[in-house]
Amino acid sequence: MTLAPTPGQTVGPFFHYALPFEGGAELVPAGHPDRIRLHGTVFDGAGDPVPDALIEIWQADGAGVVSRETGSMRRDGFTFTGFGRVQTDRTGHYSFATVAPGPTGEGAAPFFAICVFARGLLDRLFTRAYLPGSARTLASDALLNSVPDTRRSTLIATAEDGEYRFDIHLQGEDETVFLAHGGR
Repeated sequence: MTLAPTPGQTVGPFFHYALPFEGGAELVPAGHPDRIRLHGTVFDGAGDPVPDALIEIWQADGAGVVSRETGSMRRDGFTFTGFGRVQTDRTGHYSFATVAPGPTGEGAAPFFAICVFARGLLDRLFTRAYLPGSARTLASDALLNSVPDTRRSTLIATAEDGEYRFDIHLQGEDETVFLAHGGR
């Protein structure tokens, strides 16, 4: 007699089996003149790194153009699709090779759109990582202005020698600001 699996036996997360793809962390190839690194660590509510989270980014290119190319997972060394996906390592760390996004409009603050999948989450989380550049540009961003001053820093990456660090705190005192979305 064969029994059908119960929901408790089939509920995931299964994102590590199907979602990662070769080159997912490399939005631009090695040697690209504007290549930068966006990286960070995902922390849980206790402040411990999350070793099995999955991070996705979407972004405009350096000129602020949002890609309309088909095949967002394409990695042909020429086409910038603005999409990347990577899982965290044993220390909860993730890393993307990409370009710094440009502003998508006059006076807009450049940002990476970020999606987080992790165990214990029934739905994905969305946030943004803004580049630390111009304080005036950041101050004019509508989304940042909608966040209390004390929480705004959780949405701004830190510049580190040509790299940008953006740690993600799922809960706790330093919890990253996450955005409401209609996907529920």
